[in-house]
Amino acid sequence: MAMREIRVVPDPVLRTACDEITTIDDRVRSLVTDLLETVDDEGRAGLAANQIGVNLRAFSWNIEDEIGYVLNPRLVDVSEELQDGDEGCLSVPGLFYPTTRAWYARVEGIDLDGNPVVVEGTDLMARCLQHECDHLDGKLYLDRLERATRKKAMRELRERL
Repeated sequence: MAMREIRVVPDPVLRTACDEITTIDDRVRSLVTDLLETVDDEGRAGLAANQIGVNLRAFSWNIEDEIGYVLNPRLVDVSEELQDGDEGCLSVPGLFYPTTRAWYARVEGIDLDGNPVVVEGTDLMARCLQHECDHLDGKLYLDRLERATRKKAMRELRERL
């Protein structure tokens, strides 16, 4: 178990929808350990499995001194109330752009024992839940930017590559 290398754009794993976890085995347990160890670093709020090269539906979070994980997460509820704020991504290093997200989000999934898990929150936690579920669906936060902002971000990204 170790701190894993973060995959960055244009790695195709980031644009691939992740597979459901059907069996909780040593590989999945090891993945969760790696997700928890890798997210437990300064400035990291969340980490999806595909960001470390694993195409399975799992993510970890590190919000306000709470570190956790969820397997097979599904975004099941978001508020109509929105929040605006700069968003960044470990897989798109150095780029931060205003991204609109729901102020509240609720995710349902399972833990390593197969028990149901509900993770919910507002503000930064809600942003994290939505961001990580997007990753597991093969989407980046850049996909959610307004058209003109997205063009600017993509131009900046191309210049960095």
